[in-house]
Formats: sequence, structure tokens, C-alpha cells
Amino acid sequence: MNQKIRAAITALGGYVPEQKLTNADLEKMVETNDEWIRARTGIEERRILTEPGKGTSDLCAPAVKELCEKRGIGPDEIDGLIVGTVTPDMFFPSTANLVCDKVGAKNAWSFDLAAACSGFIYSLTVGAAMIECGRYKKVVVVGADKMSSIVDFSDRTTCILFGDGAGAVLLEPNFDGYGIMDTIIRSDGSGAPHLHMKAGGSLRPSSYETVAGKEHYIYQEGPAVFKFAVKGMADVSAEILERNNLTGDDIAWLVPHQANKRIVDATANRMGLTRDKVMINIQRYGNTTSATIPLCLWDWESQLKKGDNLVFAAFGGGFTWGATLVRWAY
Repeated sequence: MNQKIRAAITALGGYVPEQKLTNADLEKMVETNDEWIRARTGIEERRILTEPGKGTSDLCAPAVKELCEKRGIGPDEIDGLIVGTVTPDMFFPSTANLVCDKVGAKNAWSFDLAAACSGFIYSLTVGAAMIECGRYKKVVVVGADKMSSIVDFSDRTTCILFGDGAGAVLLEPNFDGYGIMDTIIRSDGSGAPHLHMKAGGSLRPSSYETVAGKEHYIYQEGPAVFKFAVKGMADVSAEILERNNLTGDDIAWLVPHQANKRIVDATANRMGLTRDKVMINIQRYGNTTSATIPLCLWDWESQLKKGDNLVFAAFGGGFTWGATLVRWAY
């Protein structure tokens, strides 16, 4: 009998730009204040990629290089690379394509996947399937976004939320019961009016009118998105525990998308988790969209133990949402 192949995370890499944008900086740009931002979001500062001529691929490349160094492999050993992002360097070629070139992954297939803030979980699910089918041995999954490129820094409702960053994981086959155990991913396109970027696609191509109308920035109806996100993220996180006959006691860590501390708290409560089992770094990076979950893993790597049960949970524009159960492999 063939043993089941699971896709295990075997190495991590991460990258955030050096430039910090603090709440004090934002006070000088829009009508807001540090206390208000922290009370509602938990964010104190975010990182912004300000160098001219640098895009999302420049966030991804250092994360992928770090991952290769940690694992002791050459980039030419990577079979495939998926980048979850909604801020690609350009429409085509894909950001993943550019990353492969920048790191020297000469033998890899590559593509981008767009699922907004759920981009990492969606990409991880696809990458895991590539490993589980037995055809590939090393698949890199990156969550990365240069959100500063689509944020209107005169809109105080959105400019306080987002930052830039990238996190990457290496997936390899595992036959010992470690790795990605289960995933639930969902989507509902009727949520589009509440969270979207209006122009720049085939529906409303770029024009003087769209630029003047500020249609190339994030548009978000906060209260509607908050309501959906709390329910969506909490529901799938509870469902994945139930489906695998687990309780909060069996979980070492919840690794939630860092959108808003109140959404994270609601998810943890629903799973019956105490605060000390929840990874939160939103105060340092803000919402980095696809990068939040892998950046948490990067920050907490030294505390992860082989055999730990982790739940990744996310909610994003679209709407998209999901949860993944992982048994840590190293």
C-alpha cells in the first residue's frame, strides 16, 4: 500500500522593507491619531517600499533566497513557484516569473494567484496539491504585496491599514504524517462592491478619467467587510477543527490574517483559544494582504515545534476566505 504523500513546510523566508510609516507619520498626512488607529486596528507602524523602480517581485526575491539558504538548496532545485498577490509588478509576465529570474530558479514553472488577503492560503492549497500528486518535489509558495502602490494616502479610512512585505514557504513531500492536513477555501463574488479596485482591468481600462477619479486605489466599505470577515474567518476555523475532531486544546497556534485585531480576537474566541496561542504582529507591519500569514510564521519560527498543530485563517476581498490545518514538520 502506498503511503499518503503530504506537503510539508520545510523552510521559511521573509522580507519587509526598512522604511517605517508610523501612526505619528500618518497624523501629519491625514486627520487621524495614534490612539484612534491602535484602538480600532492594533497597528502602530507599517513598512513601505519607497525605492523607485521596485515592485512586489523585489519583496519576494529576498524571502525566497533566505528560504533556499536555510534549507541548503540551490534555487535551480525549485520545481515550481506560486506568488499570491494582488499587486503584481505588471499584468504580465507574472510576478512569479520575475521572481524566478531574480533568484535563479531556472527550472521552475511559475504563476501568480489572486485571492486578495486569502492569497497565501489559496496558493498554499494549490502548491500542496502539486506535491501530493507526486509529480513535484519542491514547490515554493510566496505571499507578497506592495500595498502602498494601491493605497490612497489621502484616504484616512484605508491608508492607516496597509503595509508592504513578503513571506515564503518551501513545500516538500512528507510520508510521516506531517504537513498540510486539511484545507477549507471559499469565495463569494457578490462581496465585490464592498472591497475592490475599480479601474485598471479590462472592465475599466486605465484612462485620464480613471486616474483623475482615483479609481486605481483600494475601495473599502469597512463596516460591511468587517461583518463578513468576522463571520467568514471564524466559521471556517471552527469548521476545520470540527472536521478533524480537534478542539482548541489540540491547537498550538492560530496563525490569522492580520487585518484587524478585533477580527483575530473573534476567530480565536470561536475556536476556544487563549490569547497566548495567537500569532499577532499587526502592530509592526499592518495588513500586508497576502504576506501576513507567512510573515507570522517567519517571526515565530523559533517557537514552532515538530508536531505542533497550526490553523491558518484568512479573509479577503472578493470575498475569499479559508482555513488550513498544518502539522508542523520540523
